[in-house]
Amino acid sequence: MPKEVSGVHLLDSEFIASLQSEVANLQAKMEKKVEAASVNYNSSVEECKKLETSKAEREPKKVQAQTGYNTRTMNHHHRRYIALKVMYFGKRFYGFASEAHMDPTVESEIFKAFEKTRLLVGDKKELQYSRCGRTDKGVSSVGQVIALFVRSNLKGSGDNNGSPGEIVFNEQHEGEIDYVRVLNRVLPSDIRILGWCPVPVGFSARFNCLRREYKYFFWRGNLNLLSMESAGTKFVGEHDFRNFCKMDAVNVHNYRRHVTSFEIFPTDVRYDGDQLWAFKIKGSAFLWHQVRCMVAVVFMIGQGLESPNVIDMLLDTDRTARKPQYSMAPEFPLVLQFCEFENVKFTCSSDAGEALHRHLVNECRSYQLQAAIFHEALVSCLPISRDQSSVSSGKTKKKASHVPLISRPTEPSYEERRAKFNSKA
Repeated sequence: MPKEVSGVHLLDSEFIASLQSEVANLQAKMEKKVEAASVNYNSSVEECKKLETSKAEREPKKVQAQTGYNTRTMNHHHRRYIALKVMYFGKRFYGFASEAHMDPTVESEIFKAFEKTRLLVGDKKELQYSRCGRTDKGVSSVGQVIALFVRSNLKGSGDNNGSPGEIVFNEQHEGEIDYVRVLNRVLPSDIRILGWCPVPVGFSARFNCLRREYKYFFWRGNLNLLSMESAGTKFVGEHDFRNFCKMDAVNVHNYRRHVTSFEIFPTDVRYDGDQLWAFKIKGSAFLWHQVRCMVAVVFMIGQGLESPNVIDMLLDTDRTARKPQYSMAPEFPLVLQFCEFENVKFTCSSDAGEALHRHLVNECRSYQLQAAIFHEALVSCLPISRDQSSVSSGKTKKKASHVPLISRPTEPSYEERRAKFNSKA
């Protein structure tokens, strides 16, 4: 017990020792709690860091899925150089080539399909990509050809010359990726791959093409087909077609092209008492808008507005150095029908061929249904007499008078365009 000395409690030595021991115990417990709290805090921080790292790792994948894949990661795959035959219905596209800077283009949709199917190996510049033709906005094709390196399931040669992926050089098809089936499964309904063929490295879909064939469809109406046929034969042979194209004086210096045939023939399609006909035009190569310009002038001849001899005058560039101003034929009826190459035989598997056939049949039926709906609207119209259709506010509509081509304002000649370009340069 404590003893009291001068009003102050004194603690004996045993009591002081017990207090000190108790304080030490409390201090030890407190240190353990602080240590535990510190461990928990550090663990929480580490967990947060792990969560942040995990989230950061996931984010690039999310972006990657939206923007495509890095073809560099495919460099270990074997690859082979192939040509693909492409069909497309051009109505909704801004031409074939993606350089038009307008979307959608046929080419941009095809490359989206390549990315979705992981068929590209290496950078785009290493694909050695080429196309046979650059069809305009609205123009269709059943025979466009492109060539490029794609991924292969077959064994490579072991020699890639520093480029990504070993190259497959043999002609083997068995065991290879079914390129037609794989691509057609992801392409939009108005684009289809019709076949593929292995081609030598260095092959160019543009420069190795021997012959191109176009078709242009039209309704016969009251056109004079004999005059049109006579005019068309004047295009056959090698001529300077600068008066039958859109001139690109900066990049094109030779306007001579060889047309091998120009035919007019009927199809088996009829509607409302009229028959659908077509031009078939073949040649080694064509200038920008050449086919549509030739067809436009032939239509004027078929309408009796021009003589077939106007073709001779326009092909004589000494006599007619400047192209008369006239509108091209519409783009929608034009089809790139066929591109011919030496030793290039396109093929597809039986499964891909059956799927392609079913798809095209369904597309034909779909457009037939659309035509039936428009026909219903046509027959449901209020009857309009021919006399009423030609009268507006008591006045008869007059046809715009035709100005002969040779009498029309002209565009600058090639020499004038070059002189202007050189003066700016």
